[in-house]
Amino acid sequence: MANVKTAYRTHSCGELRMEQVGQTVTLAGFLENFREVGASLGFAVLRDFYGTTQVVAETEEMVKTIKALNKESTIAVTGVVRERDSKNPKLPTGDIEVVPERIEVLGRCRHNELPFQVNRSREADETQRLKYRYLDLRNPAVKNNIILRCQVVAALRQAMTAQGFMEITTPILTASSPEGARDYLVPSRKHPGKFYALPQAPQQFKQLLMASGFDKYFQIAPCFRDEDARGDRSPGEFYQLDMEMAFAGQEDVFAVLEQVLPPIFAQYGTYNVASEAPFRRISFLEAMDKYGSDKPDLRIDLTLTDATDLLSGCGFGPFEGNTVKAIVVSGFEGTRKQIDGICNEVEVQSGNKAYWFRYDEKGELVGGIAKFVQPIKDQVVSALGLEPGCFVGLTAGKLLTAQKTAGVLRSKLGAFCPNHMDKERYEFCWIVDFPMYEIGEESGLLEFCHNPFSMPNGGLEILKKAASGEVDPLSITAFQYDLVCNGVELSSGAVRNHDPEIMIEAFQLVRLGEDDVKAKFPAMYNAFTYGAPPHAGIAPGVDRMVMLLAGEESIREIIPFPMNKNAQDLMMGAPSVVTQAQLDELNIACTKTEDEE
Repeated sequence: MANVKTAYRTHSCGELRMEQVGQTVTLAGFLENFREVGASLGFAVLRDFYGTTQVVAETEEMVKTIKALNKESTIAVTGVVRERDSKNPKLPTGDIEVVPERIEVLGRCRHNELPFQVNRSREADETQRLKYRYLDLRNPAVKNNIILRCQVVAALRQAMTAQGFMEITTPILTASSPEGARDYLVPSRKHPGKFYALPQAPQQFKQLLMASGFDKYFQIAPCFRDEDARGDRSPGEFYQLDMEMAFAGQEDVFAVLEQVLPPIFAQYGTYNVASEAPFRRISFLEAMDKYGSDKPDLRIDLTLTDATDLLSGCGFGPFEGNTVKAIVVSGFEGTRKQIDGICNEVEVQSGNKAYWFRYDEKGELVGGIAKFVQPIKDQVVSALGLEPGCFVGLTAGKLLTAQKTAGVLRSKLGAFCPNHMDKERYEFCWIVDFPMYEIGEESGLLEFCHNPFSMPNGGLEILKKAASGEVDPLSITAFQYDLVCNGVELSSGAVRNHDPEIMIEAFQLVRLGEDDVKAKFPAMYNAFTYGAPPHAGIAPGVDRMVMLLAGEESIREIIPFPMNKNAQDLMMGAPSVVTQAQLDELNIACTKTEDEE
Protein backbone atom coordinates (compact mmCIF):
# COMPACT_ATOMS: atom_id res chain seq x y z
CA MET A 1 0.00 0.00 0.00
CA ALA A 2 1.19 3.50 -0.83
CA ASN A 3 2.48 5.71 1.97
CA VAL A 4 -0.56 7.60 3.25
CA LYS A 5 1.00 9.40 6.21
CA THR A 6 0.06 13.08 6.14
CA ALA A 7 -0.51 15.93 8.58
CA TYR A 8 -3.94 14.43 9.37
CA ARG A 9 -3.22 10.67 9.67
CA THR A 10 -0.57 8.09 10.42
CA HIS A 11 -2.38 5.20 8.70
CA SER A 12 -5.26 4.60 6.32
CA CYS A 13 -8.56 3.00 7.33
CA GLY A 14 -7.68 -0.11 5.36
CA GLU A 15 -4.17 -0.58 6.70
CA LEU A 16 -4.20 -1.64 10.36
CA ARG A 17 -3.54 -5.29 11.26
CA MET A 18 -2.55 -7.30 14.34
CA GLU A 19 1.02 -6.05 13.90
CA GLN A 20 -0.14 -2.57 14.97
CA VAL A 21 -1.86 -3.70 18.19
CA GLY A 22 -0.75 -1.47 21.06
CA GLN A 23 0.29 1.41 18.82
CA THR A 24 -1.23 4.88 19.02
CA VAL A 25 -2.46 5.87 15.57
CA THR A 26 -4.42 8.63 13.88
CA LEU A 27 -7.00 7.80 11.21
CA ALA A 28 -8.98 10.26 9.10
CA GLY A 29 -12.09 9.58 7.06
CA PHE A 30 -15.86 9.68 6.77
CA LEU A 31 -18.14 8.62 9.63
CA GLU A 32 -20.02 5.82 7.90
CA ASN A 33 -22.10 4.61 10.79
CA PHE A 34 -22.47 4.75 14.58
CA ARG A 35 -24.25 2.14 16.68
CA GLU A 36 -24.93 3.19 20.28
CA VAL A 37 -25.07 0.25 22.69
CA GLY A 38 -25.30 2.22 25.89
CA ALA A 39 -24.49 5.56 27.47
CA SER A 40 -20.82 4.68 27.58
CA LEU A 41 -20.43 2.23 24.69
CA GLY A 42 -20.77 2.65 20.94
CA PHE A 43 -19.30 1.31 17.70
CA ALA A 44 -18.42 3.61 14.81
CA VAL A 45 -17.23 2.73 11.32
CA LEU A 46 -14.67 5.08 9.81
CA ARG A 47 -14.21 4.93 6.02
CA ASP A 48 -11.60 6.43 3.72
CA PHE A 49 -10.41 5.71 0.18
CA TYR A 50 -8.56 2.58 1.31
CA GLY A 51 -11.11 0.81 3.52
CA THR A 52 -12.91 0.86 6.87
CA THR A 53 -11.91 0.53 10.51
CA GLN A 54 -14.07 -0.03 13.58
CA VAL A 55 -13.76 2.63 16.28
CA VAL A 56 -15.04 1.74 19.79
CA ALA A 57 -16.18 4.57 22.08
CA GLU A 58 -15.96 3.40 25.71
CA THR A 59 -16.68 6.57 27.65
CA GLU A 60 -19.85 8.60 27.95
CA GLU A 61 -18.04 11.69 26.69
CA MET A 62 -16.75 9.92 23.58
CA VAL A 63 -20.17 8.42 22.82
CA LYS A 64 -21.72 11.90 23.02
CA THR A 65 -19.03 13.33 20.76
CA ILE A 66 -19.63 10.80 17.98
CA LYS A 67 -23.41 10.75 18.46
CA ALA A 68 -23.53 14.50 17.88
CA LEU A 69 -22.08 14.07 14.39
CA ASN A 70 -24.14 13.38 11.29
CA LYS A 71 -23.15 10.47 9.10
CA GLU A 72 -20.56 11.28 6.41
CA SER A 73 -18.87 13.96 8.52
CA THR A 74 -15.09 13.83 8.12
CA ILE A 75 -13.18 13.27 11.33
CA ALA A 76 -9.70 12.44 12.60
CA VAL A 77 -9.52 9.75 15.29
CA THR A 78 -6.44 9.34 17.49
CA GLY A 79 -6.36 6.24 19.64
CA VAL A 80 -4.85 2.87 20.49
CA VAL A 81 -5.12 -0.21 18.28
CA ARG A 82 -6.28 -3.36 20.05
CA GLU A 83 -7.39 -6.87 19.09
CA ARG A 84 -11.14 -7.30 18.59
CA ASP A 85 -13.05 -9.74 20.77
CA SER A 86 -15.53 -10.43 17.99
CA LYS A 87 -13.53 -10.52 14.77
CA ASN A 88 -14.93 -9.93 11.30
CA PRO A 89 -13.18 -12.21 8.75
CA LYS A 90 -14.93 -10.41 5.87
CA LEU A 91 -12.94 -7.21 6.51
CA PRO A 92 -9.17 -6.79 5.96
CA THR A 93 -9.15 -4.80 9.24
CA GLY A 94 -11.56 -7.20 10.94
CA ASP A 95 -9.07 -8.42 13.55
CA ILE A 96 -8.52 -5.02 15.18
CA GLU A 97 -10.31 -1.91 16.38
CA VAL A 98 -9.27 1.54 17.56
CA VAL A 99 -10.18 2.95 20.97
CA PRO A 100 -10.24 6.75 20.54
CA GLU A 101 -8.52 9.15 22.87
CA ARG A 102 -9.31 12.23 20.80
CA ILE A 103 -11.67 13.01 17.90
CA GLU A 104 -11.27 16.11 15.73
CA VAL A 105 -14.03 17.21 13.37
CA LEU A 106 -12.45 18.11 10.03
CA GLY A 107 -15.54 18.63 7.92
CA ARG A 108 -18.99 18.51 9.50
CA CYS A 109 -21.91 17.08 7.50
CA ARG A 110 -24.70 19.58 8.07
CA HIS A 111 -27.53 17.37 6.77
CA ASN A 112 -29.44 15.14 9.14
CA GLU A 113 -30.84 13.16 6.19
CA LEU A 114 -28.74 12.02 3.24
CA PRO A 115 -30.24 11.75 -0.28
CA PHE A 116 -29.47 8.01 -0.10
CA GLN A 117 -27.46 5.55 1.93
CA VAL A 118 -23.93 5.84 0.61
CA ASN A 119 -23.20 2.11 0.73
CA ARG A 120 -26.46 1.39 -1.11
CA SER A 121 -26.33 4.31 -3.54
CA ARG A 122 -26.57 2.04 -6.58
CA GLU A 123 -30.10 1.19 -5.49
CA ALA A 124 -31.09 4.88 -5.53
CA ASP A 125 -32.77 6.75 -8.36
CA GLU A 126 -30.23 7.68 -11.03
CA THR A 127 -31.24 11.33 -10.95
CA GLN A 128 -30.35 11.51 -7.27
CA ARG A 129 -27.10 9.63 -7.84
CA LEU A 130 -25.99 12.05 -10.56
CA LYS A 131 -27.08 15.16 -8.64
CA TYR A 132 -25.11 14.02 -5.58
CA ARG A 133 -22.36 12.22 -7.47
CA TYR A 134 -19.76 13.19 -4.85
CA LEU A 135 -21.73 11.12 -2.34
CA ASP A 136 -22.33 8.31 -4.83
CA LEU A 137 -18.58 8.06 -5.45
CA ARG A 138 -17.98 7.48 -1.73
CA ASN A 139 -19.65 4.09 -2.19
CA PRO A 140 -16.75 1.61 -2.53
CA ALA A 141 -18.63 -0.31 -5.25
CA VAL A 142 -18.88 2.86 -7.35
CA LYS A 143 -15.40 4.11 -6.47
CA ASN A 144 -13.83 0.78 -7.50
CA ASN A 145 -15.02 1.27 -11.08
CA ILE A 146 -13.14 4.56 -11.26
CA ILE A 147 -10.04 2.93 -9.77
CA LEU A 148 -10.33 0.21 -12.42
CA ARG A 149 -10.55 2.88 -15.10
CA CYS A 150 -7.33 4.50 -13.83
CA GLN A 151 -5.54 1.14 -13.82
CA VAL A 152 -6.68 0.28 -17.34
CA VAL A 153 -5.66 3.66 -18.76
CA ALA A 154 -2.22 3.31 -17.14
CA ALA A 155 -1.86 -0.21 -18.55
CA LEU A 156 -2.87 0.97 -22.03
CA ARG A 157 -0.30 3.76 -21.95
CA GLN A 158 2.41 1.39 -20.83
CA ALA A 159 1.54 -1.20 -23.48
CA MET A 160 1.39 1.33 -26.32
CA THR A 161 4.69 2.88 -25.30
CA ALA A 162 6.24 -0.59 -25.24
CA GLN A 163 5.01 -1.05 -28.82
CA GLY A 164 6.99 2.02 -29.89
CA PHE A 165 4.10 4.52 -30.02
CA MET A 166 4.55 8.15 -28.97
CA GLU A 167 1.83 9.90 -26.96
CA ILE A 168 0.99 13.21 -28.63
CA THR A 169 -1.91 15.46 -27.62
CA THR A 170 -3.96 17.12 -30.35
CA PRO A 171 -6.07 20.33 -30.23
CA ILE A 172 -9.46 20.56 -28.54
CA LEU A 173 -10.53 23.76 -30.33
CA THR A 174 -10.58 23.02 -34.05
CA ALA A 175 -12.68 23.44 -37.20
CA SER A 176 -16.03 21.83 -37.85
CA SER A 177 -15.97 18.96 -40.35
CA PRO A 178 -18.52 16.38 -41.50
CA GLU A 179 -17.54 13.27 -39.55
CA GLY A 180 -20.89 11.59 -38.96
CA ALA A 181 -22.25 13.26 -35.80
CA ARG A 182 -23.26 16.74 -34.68
CA ASP A 183 -20.49 19.05 -33.57
CA TYR A 184 -20.32 21.01 -30.34
CA LEU A 185 -19.65 24.56 -31.49
CA VAL A 186 -17.68 27.20 -29.61
CA PRO A 187 -18.16 30.85 -30.68
CA SER A 188 -15.11 32.96 -31.36
CA ARG A 189 -14.96 36.31 -29.55
CA LYS A 190 -12.20 37.68 -31.79
CA HIS A 191 -13.84 36.54 -35.02
CA PRO A 192 -17.55 37.45 -34.89
CA GLY A 193 -19.82 34.98 -36.65
CA LYS A 194 -17.19 32.24 -36.71
CA PHE A 195 -17.02 29.13 -34.56
CA TYR A 196 -14.59 26.53 -33.37
CA ALA A 197 -15.76 22.94 -32.99
CA LEU A 198 -14.80 20.44 -30.33
CA PRO A 199 -13.27 17.44 -32.12
CA GLN A 200 -15.51 14.44 -32.73
CA ALA A 201 -12.20 12.57 -32.89
CA PRO A 202 -8.57 13.55 -33.55
CA GLN A 203 -8.99 11.98 -37.01
CA GLN A 204 -7.48 14.68 -39.19
CA PHE A 205 -4.75 15.61 -36.71
CA LYS A 206 -3.46 12.07 -36.37
CA GLN A 207 -3.37 11.67 -40.15
CA LEU A 208 -1.51 14.96 -40.38
CA LEU A 209 1.01 13.61 -37.88
CA MET A 210 1.65 10.72 -40.25
CA ALA A 211 2.08 13.18 -43.10
CA SER A 212 4.51 15.08 -40.85
CA GLY A 213 6.80 12.10 -40.57
CA PHE A 214 5.81 10.66 -37.19
CA ASP A 215 5.72 6.89 -37.34
CA LYS A 216 3.51 5.70 -34.47
CA TYR A 217 1.12 7.96 -32.57
CA PHE A 218 -1.34 7.39 -29.73
CA GLN A 219 -3.21 9.29 -27.07
CA ILE A 220 -6.06 8.76 -24.61
CA ALA A 221 -8.13 11.23 -26.57
CA PRO A 222 -11.27 13.10 -25.49
CA CYS A 223 -13.94 13.18 -28.20
CA PHE A 224 -17.04 15.35 -28.30
CA ARG A 225 -20.25 14.44 -30.12
CA ASP A 226 -23.69 15.94 -29.74
CA GLU A 227 -25.59 12.65 -29.89
CA ASP A 228 -28.18 10.82 -27.84
CA ALA A 229 -27.23 8.51 -24.99
CA ARG A 230 -27.42 4.71 -25.01
CA GLY A 231 -26.41 2.07 -22.53
CA ASP A 232 -22.97 1.87 -24.15
CA ARG A 233 -22.67 5.50 -25.22
CA SER A 234 -22.42 8.61 -23.10
CA PRO A 235 -23.72 11.91 -24.50
CA GLY A 236 -21.31 14.79 -24.83
CA GLU A 237 -17.82 13.42 -24.39
CA PHE A 238 -16.02 10.12 -24.32
CA TYR A 239 -12.45 8.87 -24.43
CA GLN A 240 -10.68 6.56 -26.84
CA LEU A 241 -7.30 4.93 -27.27
CA ASP A 242 -6.50 6.77 -30.48
CA MET A 243 -3.65 5.36 -32.59
CA GLU A 244 -2.18 5.69 -36.07
CA MET A 245 0.72 4.01 -37.87
CA ALA A 246 2.67 5.17 -40.94
CA PHE A 247 3.69 2.75 -43.68
CA ALA A 248 1.17 0.30 -42.30
CA GLY A 249 -1.84 -1.67 -43.46
CA GLN A 250 -4.82 -3.39 -41.91
CA GLU A 251 -2.99 -6.42 -40.51
CA ASP A 252 -0.35 -4.19 -38.91
CA VAL A 253 -3.04 -2.42 -36.87
CA PHE A 254 -4.61 -5.74 -35.95
CA ALA A 255 -1.28 -7.10 -34.73
CA VAL A 256 -0.79 -4.19 -32.32
CA LEU A 257 -4.17 -4.45 -30.62
CA GLU A 258 -4.01 -8.23 -30.54
CA GLN A 259 -0.89 -7.85 -28.40
CA VAL A 260 -2.12 -4.93 -26.28
CA LEU A 261 -5.69 -5.86 -25.33
CA PRO A 262 -5.82 -9.56 -24.30
CA PRO A 263 -3.38 -9.22 -21.36
CA ILE A 264 -5.28 -6.17 -20.07
CA PHE A 265 -8.64 -7.91 -20.35
CA ALA A 266 -7.28 -11.07 -18.71
CA GLN A 267 -5.74 -9.08 -15.84
CA TYR A 268 -8.43 -6.51 -15.11
CA GLY A 269 -11.60 -8.13 -16.41
CA THR A 270 -14.49 -9.61 -14.51
CA TYR A 271 -13.62 -12.77 -16.47
CA ASN A 272 -10.02 -13.93 -16.72
CA VAL A 273 -10.32 -15.57 -20.15
CA ALA A 274 -9.80 -13.46 -23.27
CA SER A 275 -9.32 -14.32 -26.94
CA GLU A 276 -5.74 -14.87 -27.99
CA ALA A 277 -4.22 -13.60 -31.21
CA PRO A 278 -5.15 -13.78 -33.95
CA PHE A 279 -8.75 -12.70 -33.43
CA ARG A 280 -11.33 -14.04 -35.88
CA ARG A 281 -11.79 -12.02 -39.08
CA ILE A 282 -15.42 -11.88 -40.24
CA SER A 283 -16.59 -9.93 -43.26
CA PHE A 284 -19.49 -7.54 -42.82
CA LEU A 285 -21.69 -9.56 -45.17
CA GLU A 286 -20.88 -12.82 -43.38
CA ALA A 287 -21.55 -11.24 -39.98
CA MET A 288 -24.99 -10.02 -41.07
CA ASP A 289 -25.85 -13.32 -42.75
CA LYS A 290 -24.59 -15.60 -39.97
CA TYR A 291 -25.21 -13.53 -36.83
CA GLY A 292 -27.65 -10.79 -37.87
CA SER A 293 -25.32 -8.10 -36.55
CA ASP A 294 -22.08 -6.34 -37.43
CA LYS A 295 -21.14 -6.64 -33.75
CA PRO A 296 -21.81 -10.31 -33.00
CA ASP A 297 -21.42 -11.78 -29.53
CA LEU A 298 -19.30 -14.84 -30.26
CA ARG A 299 -19.88 -16.25 -26.79
CA ILE A 300 -23.23 -17.40 -28.22
CA ASP A 301 -22.95 -20.50 -30.43
CA LEU A 302 -26.27 -19.91 -32.24
CA THR A 303 -26.24 -18.91 -35.93
CA LEU A 304 -28.81 -17.82 -38.50
CA THR A 305 -30.05 -20.10 -41.28
CA ASP A 306 -31.70 -18.78 -44.42
CA ALA A 307 -35.15 -20.39 -44.60
CA THR A 308 -36.61 -18.25 -47.37
CA ASP A 309 -36.95 -21.00 -49.96
CA LEU A 310 -38.15 -23.40 -47.28
CA LEU A 311 -40.82 -21.27 -45.59
CA SER A 312 -41.78 -18.25 -47.71
CA GLY A 313 -44.52 -20.30 -49.38
CA CYS A 314 -45.87 -22.06 -46.28
CA GLY A 315 -48.99 -19.89 -46.19
CA PHE A 316 -47.99 -17.71 -43.25
CA GLY A 317 -48.67 -14.13 -44.37
CA PRO A 318 -45.59 -12.32 -42.94
CA PHE A 319 -43.30 -14.81 -44.75
CA GLU A 320 -44.76 -14.34 -48.23
CA GLY A 321 -42.43 -12.45 -50.55
CA ASN A 322 -39.93 -11.81 -47.75
CA THR A 323 -36.58 -13.10 -46.57
CA VAL A 324 -37.02 -15.59 -43.73
CA LYS A 325 -34.27 -16.26 -41.17
CA ALA A 326 -34.31 -19.17 -38.71
CA ILE A 327 -32.41 -19.83 -35.48
CA VAL A 328 -32.38 -23.42 -34.24
CA VAL A 329 -31.89 -23.85 -30.48
CA SER A 330 -31.26 -27.36 -29.23
CA GLY A 331 -32.16 -28.39 -25.69
CA PHE A 332 -34.53 -25.45 -25.24
CA GLU A 333 -36.46 -25.57 -21.94
CA GLY A 334 -38.38 -22.30 -21.95
CA THR A 335 -42.06 -22.06 -21.11
CA ARG A 336 -44.68 -20.44 -23.35
CA LYS A 337 -44.64 -17.39 -21.07
CA GLN A 338 -40.86 -17.10 -21.34
CA ILE A 339 -41.00 -17.46 -25.13
CA ASP A 340 -43.62 -14.71 -25.34
CA GLY A 341 -41.39 -12.55 -23.15
CA ILE A 342 -38.41 -13.06 -25.46
CA CYS A 343 -40.50 -12.26 -28.54
CA ASN A 344 -41.87 -9.11 -26.90
CA GLU A 345 -38.34 -7.94 -26.07
CA VAL A 346 -37.27 -8.54 -29.67
CA GLU A 347 -40.18 -6.48 -30.98
CA VAL A 348 -39.48 -3.62 -28.57
CA GLN A 349 -35.77 -3.54 -29.47
CA SER A 350 -36.01 -4.14 -33.22
CA GLY A 351 -39.47 -2.85 -34.08
CA ASN A 352 -40.26 -6.14 -35.80
CA LYS A 353 -41.95 -9.36 -34.73
CA ALA A 354 -40.33 -12.71 -34.08
CA TYR A 355 -42.10 -16.02 -34.67
CA TRP A 356 -41.47 -19.57 -33.50
CA PHE A 357 -42.38 -23.22 -33.23
CA ARG A 358 -40.99 -26.24 -31.40
CA TYR A 359 -40.05 -29.75 -32.44
CA ASP A 360 -40.97 -31.56 -29.25
CA GLU A 361 -39.61 -34.72 -27.66
CA LYS A 362 -42.27 -36.78 -29.46
CA GLY A 363 -41.13 -35.49 -32.83
CA GLU A 364 -44.15 -33.20 -33.31
CA LEU A 365 -44.29 -29.57 -34.39
CA VAL A 366 -46.07 -27.55 -31.71
CA GLY A 367 -46.69 -23.95 -30.64
CA GLY A 368 -46.38 -20.63 -32.43
CA ILE A 369 -46.80 -21.02 -36.20
CA ALA A 370 -46.50 -24.82 -36.14
CA LYS A 371 -49.77 -25.31 -38.05
CA PHE A 372 -48.35 -23.46 -41.06
CA VAL A 373 -45.19 -25.55 -41.01
CA GLN A 374 -46.89 -28.91 -40.40
CA PRO A 375 -47.64 -29.65 -44.10
CA ILE A 376 -43.89 -29.49 -44.92
CA LYS A 377 -42.73 -30.99 -41.66
CA ASP A 378 -40.31 -33.52 -43.17
CA GLN A 379 -38.60 -30.94 -45.37
CA VAL A 380 -38.26 -28.51 -42.45
CA VAL A 381 -36.87 -31.13 -40.07
CA SER A 382 -34.33 -32.22 -42.68
CA ALA A 383 -33.33 -28.77 -43.92
CA LEU A 384 -32.91 -27.29 -40.43
CA GLY A 385 -31.38 -30.43 -38.95
CA LEU A 386 -33.96 -30.56 -36.15
CA GLU A 387 -33.77 -33.00 -33.29
CA PRO A 388 -36.41 -33.64 -30.62
CA GLY A 389 -36.36 -30.77 -28.09
CA CYS A 390 -35.40 -28.08 -30.61
CA PHE A 391 -36.86 -24.59 -30.62
CA VAL A 392 -36.94 -22.63 -33.89
CA GLY A 393 -37.04 -18.82 -33.82
CA LEU A 394 -37.99 -17.04 -37.04
CA THR A 395 -37.91 -13.52 -38.48
CA ALA A 396 -39.08 -12.10 -41.77
CA GLY A 397 -38.93 -8.95 -43.88
CA LYS A 398 -36.64 -7.35 -46.38
CA LEU A 399 -33.16 -8.84 -46.17
CA LEU A 400 -31.64 -6.33 -43.75
CA THR A 401 -34.77 -6.24 -41.58
CA ALA A 402 -34.91 -10.03 -41.33
CA GLN A 403 -31.21 -10.17 -40.51
CA LYS A 404 -31.22 -7.45 -37.86
CA THR A 405 -34.35 -8.80 -36.16
CA ALA A 406 -32.81 -12.27 -36.12
CA GLY A 407 -29.66 -10.77 -34.63
CA VAL A 408 -31.66 -9.38 -31.71
CA LEU A 409 -33.50 -12.70 -31.32
CA ARG A 410 -30.18 -14.56 -31.35
CA SER A 411 -28.81 -12.42 -28.51
CA LYS A 412 -31.99 -12.86 -26.43
CA LEU A 413 -32.01 -16.64 -26.94
CA GLY A 414 -28.31 -16.87 -26.16
CA ALA A 415 -28.73 -14.96 -22.91
CA PHE A 416 -31.68 -17.19 -21.98
CA CYS A 417 -29.97 -20.52 -22.75
CA PRO A 418 -26.87 -21.17 -20.62
CA ASN A 419 -25.99 -24.19 -22.76
CA HIS A 420 -25.60 -21.90 -25.78
CA MET A 421 -23.63 -19.03 -24.21
CA ASP A 422 -20.35 -19.08 -22.32
CA LYS A 423 -20.76 -15.77 -20.53
CA GLU A 424 -17.57 -15.78 -18.48
CA ARG A 425 -15.06 -14.86 -21.15
CA TYR A 426 -14.09 -12.06 -23.54
CA GLU A 427 -14.49 -12.99 -27.21
CA PHE A 428 -12.92 -10.60 -29.71
CA CYS A 429 -13.36 -10.49 -33.45
CA TRP A 430 -12.60 -8.16 -36.35
CA ILE A 431 -15.43 -7.20 -38.69
CA VAL A 432 -13.86 -6.33 -42.04
CA ASP A 433 -14.81 -5.34 -45.60
CA PHE A 434 -17.48 -2.82 -44.67
CA PRO A 435 -19.42 -1.15 -47.48
CA MET A 436 -17.82 2.14 -48.47
CA TYR A 437 -21.22 3.75 -49.08
CA GLU A 438 -24.82 3.39 -47.95
CA ILE A 439 -28.16 5.06 -48.58
CA GLY A 440 -28.84 7.52 -45.77
CA GLU A 441 -31.97 6.79 -43.74
CA GLU A 442 -32.92 10.46 -43.52
CA SER A 443 -31.60 11.78 -46.84
CA GLY A 444 -32.34 8.77 -49.05
CA LEU A 445 -29.10 9.64 -50.85
CA LEU A 446 -25.70 7.99 -51.14
CA GLU A 447 -23.55 8.68 -48.07
CA PHE A 448 -20.34 7.37 -46.56
CA CYS A 449 -21.08 4.28 -44.52
CA HIS A 450 -18.27 4.61 -41.95
CA ASN A 451 -15.26 6.85 -42.29
CA PRO A 452 -14.96 9.20 -45.27
CA PHE A 453 -11.16 9.04 -45.05
CA SER A 454 -10.96 5.30 -45.79
CA MET A 455 -9.22 3.65 -48.72
CA PRO A 456 -11.68 1.89 -51.05
CA ASN A 457 -10.94 -1.69 -51.98
CA GLY A 458 -10.03 -1.25 -55.62
CA GLY A 459 -8.63 2.26 -55.28
CA LEU A 460 -9.17 4.95 -57.87
CA GLU A 461 -10.25 2.51 -60.56
CA ILE A 462 -13.30 1.20 -58.70
CA LEU A 463 -14.41 4.75 -57.84
CA LYS A 464 -14.21 5.83 -61.48
CA LYS A 465 -16.28 2.80 -62.51
CA ALA A 466 -18.88 3.76 -59.91
CA ALA A 467 -18.93 7.33 -61.20
CA SER A 468 -19.49 6.11 -64.77
CA GLY A 469 -22.23 3.69 -63.76
CA GLU A 470 -20.25 0.53 -64.50
CA VAL A 471 -20.26 -0.43 -60.82
CA ASP A 472 -22.91 0.03 -58.14
CA PRO A 473 -21.37 2.29 -55.44
CA LEU A 474 -23.13 0.19 -52.79
CA SER A 475 -21.03 -2.80 -53.86
CA ILE A 476 -17.73 -1.05 -53.08
CA THR A 477 -16.05 -2.23 -49.90
CA ALA A 478 -13.44 -0.31 -47.97
CA PHE A 479 -10.44 -1.14 -45.85
CA GLN A 480 -12.54 -0.40 -42.78
CA TYR A 481 -12.75 -2.59 -39.73
CA ASP A 482 -14.46 -2.78 -36.36
CA LEU A 483 -13.13 -4.40 -33.23
CA VAL A 484 -15.96 -6.20 -31.41
CA CYS A 485 -15.94 -7.80 -27.96
CA ASN A 486 -18.90 -9.69 -26.48
CA GLY A 487 -21.34 -7.99 -28.82
CA VAL A 488 -20.03 -4.49 -28.09
CA GLU A 489 -18.32 -2.43 -30.79
CA LEU A 490 -15.13 -1.25 -29.15
CA SER A 491 -13.72 0.57 -32.11
CA SER A 492 -13.81 1.50 -35.76
CA GLY A 493 -10.69 1.95 -37.82
CA ALA A 494 -9.44 2.02 -41.38
CA VAL A 495 -6.58 2.12 -43.80
CA ARG A 496 -6.61 5.80 -44.74
CA ASN A 497 -7.05 7.37 -48.10
CA HIS A 498 -3.77 9.27 -48.40
CA ASP A 499 -4.02 10.09 -52.13
CA PRO A 500 -5.71 13.45 -52.96
CA GLU A 501 -6.95 12.16 -56.31
CA ILE A 502 -8.66 9.16 -54.74
CA MET A 503 -10.05 11.37 -51.98
CA ILE A 504 -11.69 13.75 -54.47
CA GLU A 505 -13.17 10.88 -56.47
CA ALA A 506 -14.59 9.30 -53.29
CA PHE A 507 -16.26 12.52 -52.15
CA GLN A 508 -17.69 13.29 -55.60
CA LEU A 509 -19.89 10.21 -55.28
CA VAL A 510 -21.56 11.85 -52.26
CA ARG A 511 -22.03 15.14 -54.10
CA LEU A 512 -18.95 16.93 -52.73
CA GLY A 513 -16.62 18.26 -55.40
CA GLU A 514 -12.93 19.12 -55.32
CA ASP A 515 -13.61 22.63 -54.05
CA ASP A 516 -15.70 21.20 -51.21
CA VAL A 517 -12.95 18.81 -50.21
CA LYS A 518 -10.37 21.58 -50.23
CA ALA A 519 -12.67 23.85 -48.22
CA LYS A 520 -13.73 21.26 -45.62
CA PHE A 521 -10.38 19.52 -45.18
CA PRO A 522 -7.82 22.11 -46.27
CA ALA A 523 -4.95 21.04 -44.03
CA MET A 524 -5.23 17.34 -44.76
CA TYR A 525 -5.77 17.80 -48.50
CA ASN A 526 -2.81 20.15 -48.82
CA ALA A 527 -0.59 17.94 -46.67
CA PHE A 528 -1.32 14.94 -48.87
CA THR A 529 -0.31 16.91 -51.97
CA TYR A 530 3.21 17.03 -50.49
CA GLY A 531 3.47 13.24 -50.47
CA ALA A 532 1.98 11.33 -47.55
CA PRO A 533 2.90 7.79 -46.48
CA PRO A 534 0.28 5.03 -46.50
CA HIS A 535 -1.13 4.88 -43.00
CA ALA A 536 -3.79 3.14 -40.94
CA GLY A 537 -5.27 3.42 -37.47
CA ILE A 538 -8.03 2.69 -35.03
CA ALA A 539 -9.41 4.08 -31.77
CA PRO A 540 -10.92 1.64 -29.22
CA GLY A 541 -13.30 3.33 -26.79
CA VAL A 542 -11.84 3.48 -23.30
CA ASP A 543 -15.26 3.94 -21.67
CA ARG A 544 -16.73 0.88 -23.39
CA MET A 545 -13.61 -1.11 -22.65
CA VAL A 546 -13.81 -0.38 -18.93
CA MET A 547 -17.56 -1.04 -18.96
CA LEU A 548 -16.88 -4.55 -20.29
CA LEU A 549 -14.05 -5.13 -17.84
CA ALA A 550 -16.21 -4.04 -14.89
CA GLY A 551 -19.15 -6.14 -16.06
CA GLU A 552 -21.45 -3.11 -16.07
CA GLU A 553 -24.54 -2.68 -18.27
CA SER A 554 -24.42 1.14 -18.33
CA ILE A 555 -21.44 3.20 -19.39
CA ARG A 556 -22.35 5.85 -16.80
CA GLU A 557 -21.17 3.49 -14.05
CA ILE A 558 -17.52 3.83 -15.10
CA ILE A 559 -17.40 7.58 -15.80
CA PRO A 560 -16.45 9.78 -12.82
CA PHE A 561 -18.95 12.55 -13.54
CA PRO A 562 -21.38 11.40 -16.26
CA MET A 563 -24.26 13.29 -17.83
CA ASN A 564 -27.77 11.88 -17.77
CA LYS A 565 -29.62 10.57 -20.81
CA ASN A 566 -30.65 14.11 -21.75
CA ALA A 567 -27.04 15.33 -21.84
CA GLN A 568 -27.44 17.25 -18.57
CA ASP A 569 -24.92 17.49 -15.74
CA LEU A 570 -27.33 17.55 -12.81
CA MET A 571 -24.55 18.12 -10.30
CA MET A 572 -23.07 21.22 -11.98
CA GLY A 573 -26.29 22.42 -13.59
CA ALA A 574 -25.04 22.22 -17.17
CA PRO A 575 -26.05 23.28 -19.71
CA SER A 576 -26.96 26.57 -18.07
CA VAL A 577 -28.19 30.02 -18.96
CA VAL A 578 -25.47 32.64 -19.45
CA THR A 579 -25.74 36.40 -19.05
CA GLN A 580 -26.75 38.77 -21.81
CA ALA A 581 -23.35 40.43 -21.45
CA GLN A 582 -21.63 37.15 -22.29
CA LEU A 583 -23.85 36.68 -25.34
CA ASP A 584 -23.23 40.23 -26.50
CA GLU A 585 -19.47 39.80 -26.17
CA LEU A 586 -19.68 36.74 -28.45
CA ASN A 587 -22.13 38.40 -30.88
CA ILE A 588 -24.75 35.73 -30.23
CA ALA A 589 -28.53 36.19 -30.19
CA CYS A 590 -30.77 33.40 -28.85
CA THR A 591 -33.85 32.92 -31.03
CA LYS A 592 -35.35 30.28 -28.74
CA THR A 593 -34.88 29.11 -25.16
CA GLU A 594 -35.64 25.73 -23.62
CA ASP A 595 -38.74 27.12 -21.90
CA GLU A 596 -40.19 28.16 -25.29
CA GLU A 597 -39.84 24.73 -26.90
